[in-house]
Amino acid sequence: MRIMQENNIDKGAVTINVLNSDNIPIQDATVSISYTGNPEEVIDEQKTDENGRVEEQELPAPPVEWSLSESNIEQPYSEYSVQVNAEGYLGENVSGIQILSETNSIQIVKLRKITPQGQGENIVIPAHTLYGQYPEKIPEDEVKPLEENPEIVLSRVVVPEYVVVHDGAPSDSTAKNYYVTYRDYIKNVASSEIYATWPKETLRANILAIMSFTLNRTYTEWYRSKGYDFTITSSTAYDHKWMNGRNIYTSIADIVDEIFDKYLSRPNVKQPILTQYCDGRQVTCDGWMTQWGSKSLGDSGYTDIEILRYYYGYDMYVNTAELISGIPSSWPGYNLDIGASGEKVRTIQEQLNKIATVYSAVPRIVADGRYGEATKNAVLQFQKIFGLPQSGVVDFRTWYKISQIYTGITRIAEFG
Repeated sequence: MRIMQENNIDKGAVTINVLNSDNIPIQDATVSISYTGNPEEVIDEQKTDENGRVEEQELPAPPVEWSLSESNIEQPYSEYSVQVNAEGYLGENVSGIQILSETNSIQIVKLRKITPQGQGENIVIPAHTLYGQYPEKIPEDEVKPLEENPEIVLSRVVVPEYVVVHDGAPSDSTAKNYYVTYRDYIKNVASSEIYATWPKETLRANILAIMSFTLNRTYTEWYRSKGYDFTITSSTAYDHKWMNGRNIYTSIADIVDEIFDKYLSRPNVKQPILTQYCDGRQVTCDGWMTQWGSKSLGDSGYTDIEILRYYYGYDMYVNTAELISGIPSSWPGYNLDIGASGEKVRTIQEQLNKIATVYSAVPRIVADGRYGEATKNAVLQFQKIFGLPQSGVVDFRTWYKISQIYTGITRIAEFG
């Protein structure tokens, strides 16, 4: 561990967000950060604020070049542990938090209330797939024969609100199932399978491939049609690597929030393409995208679609899902700013007021359907809390983030 620490000559950053099991922020929780493997040596200790967060913490990390070079064999990220305790809740420890140089990330820690039989949870984040050893993908056809199970296949491409992740191989009946929002699933997989230090167009190409693969599993109900009770697995032999409780890189999260309704198509094929790939260093895969190869193309100035077409062919294009599940109202297709008016503005005002019942930093506003300074200020505060660009404008990302938080809070009120 000491040798690893001596290599940490650069800096990365992490923000800790502490929530309860209903995704409500926990104020005054104690958050202690230490090197993984040396939990007694606390690097930093803070209390969470009214939004359940502690200030962004800069932490030593290995040289950024280590995550940018395909030939590097050293671990390109440092590992940290977080211990969280709060009155009335079971403590929780997350170890193996991966800090890359020159990157920011968010670590969400969820606490459960104390019960007579309850005990704290210890989450261990496994090695990144580009560094650790994982089974290689078992090849499949990129388009599934829908006539085999037409009664199960969806009639149109829909972005699901949740996916059920089986944390193991399909046949492993001991593996646990996790209900994860679609966007959070994609962010987790991308953070687990590519380095956030890579070019933005490379990140976008890989994220598009991950989303298209996932939507193919959803559209074809691949596992449910075989008698399983989940959407997708965390096994790299069958699907993608999802890691329970891992930290999410903000550069990856930002891209997912911008394009989460997209997938990859070919002409005259209705279903999203099952875009398989490999790392290109430990495993080779003819006809599929390689992650390190996509990084090289990004370095050379290729756009996301150019990278994808380089590997999958020039008839590949980006499509938009017909429907996004779990939202009360769709984005109007244009930004809402000062001077806007109508039902879409009123919808945002009502949703922000509901959110303000949990996140008190968001001011209450009059839901009059007119976008004035008060509404803009409420949007600004919301964007600040949830790490969005603070423009005060309701764009695509802000609309759907407000919708996501509103929906979660509303459900808690309905079933609490």
